[in-house]
Amino acid sequence: MAKDPPEPEVRIDLVRVVQLLLEHLSPALCHAAFRRVRTSERQRKWTLHALVRFWTAVILRAPLALSHALSEALDGREPLFPRIKATPAAFSQRCRDLRPEFFAEVFRGFTGRMIAAVPPRYAAPLAPVRARFAGGIVLIDGSRLAAIAHRLKILWDERAVILPGCLLAIYDVGRGLCRALYFCADAAASEMTRAKAALSDLLADTLVVGDRLYCTADFFAALQAHQCWGLVRRNRQLSLRKLQRRRKCRYRGGLLEEWVVRAGTGVSAPAQTLRYIRWRLRSTRYEVLTNVLTAGQLSAEEAVALYAQRWSIERMYFDLKEVLNLNRIYAANPNAVAMQVYAAGIVYNALRAAQSEVSAAGAIEPEELSPAKLYPRVAAACFMYVQTLEWERRLHRRYGRAHFQLSRAADSWRSAPLSVLLRERRDEHRRKRRFCPARRRWKSLAHVRGARRLMQLS
Repeated sequence: MAKDPPEPEVRIDLVRVVQLLLEHLSPALCHAAFRRVRTSERQRKWTLHALVRFWTAVILRAPLALSHALSEALDGREPLFPRIKATPAAFSQRCRDLRPEFFAEVFRGFTGRMIAAVPPRYAAPLAPVRARFAGGIVLIDGSRLAAIAHRLKILWDERAVILPGCLLAIYDVGRGLCRALYFCADAAASEMTRAKAALSDLLADTLVVGDRLYCTADFFAALQAHQCWGLVRRNRQLSLRKLQRRRKCRYRGGLLEEWVVRAGTGVSAPAQTLRYIRWRLRSTRYEVLTNVLTAGQLSAEEAVALYAQRWSIERMYFDLKEVLNLNRIYAANPNAVAMQVYAAGIVYNALRAAQSEVSAAGAIEPEELSPAKLYPRVAAACFMYVQTLEWERRLHRRYGRAHFQLSRAADSWRSAPLSVLLRERRDEHRRKRRFCPARRRWKSLAHVRGARRLMQLS
């Protein structure tokens, strides 16, 4: 009996990320961002588009140092870097003087294009819940950047751990994108203050999911002022007064209870009427608070399942820091740090958009793909793709009217088998995270530079 021929292995296109960057990260986008933010700056040789291209190439190629990247850009050895006939000192001055708002505006413009182009394929089981909120479902959380090495001259006399700044991100659950990213050079800045300010950038009727930090009456009042909804894990420092029991039932082997409560004392912020949902199974306990008072819009079971998705934003920070090498800061200037942060956010959104398209082509869920496996292959494919385009451009320039196109039949770097990009299930063994006692004594880089400046002026 003849055997059926084996099915051909599904291969994934790896150059989609650089195509998205070339398509959406255009000079027109950077020029429009420059015009919106500009007050007195000029473009000069290092234009905003050239700086954005340079920093995104730094994220893709991960050079040993900025000096190596600048020398390769000046010599034309690296096709991903823009060719700018300027000295490294001009680049340093440009990074020092250009405000980070320019890169933040480019990130917002690029992310807006990604949101319009990418359909919501992530977190498919939550699609019915997401359809009930016009603004979608987002996660909000903050994080501090990794410490700077003490090799820098300005840090030789500092004994504390120096942090270059902190981040606040808003993650789109459906599209898997970092919808908003905010960098603050002061690592000691209040996360709650920045989070309440970030609510103004959200659409009305958006469901915001947060951790215990956001379990305050003041934050729920800010959500109500911006016509948004909230779902946060309970913080026991917030006082609750039970008004009415809604439900008590069995759910997933545990006990699910729901009350209408009055949260807060009304001293520092107006008391809020919320729903208190608690699920218990032996030693496991989930307690969440939400200002969605109708179970038809968000049931207790959906609230418990939705809060479990909050881990997605932690994975986003892991991908930014570990996969996209944001744990390694290339410059000690706060403006340059902001440029690297927003460039990493741009590459991350392009990677997630490509991951969404890859999953649709392979008929799998986007979460089944591993960014840690996908990204190194994508970075190598981006380099080869741009290098091939450069070779074709040189051949066309040399031979004039003759049309050359390099053969892509044997270009194995353009694709990869789907099986090698799938996520592996973690084992039950968990290693404890090492904690450096010196991290209890940390100082913001902005404070160090400010102290140095004051000393010089005096």
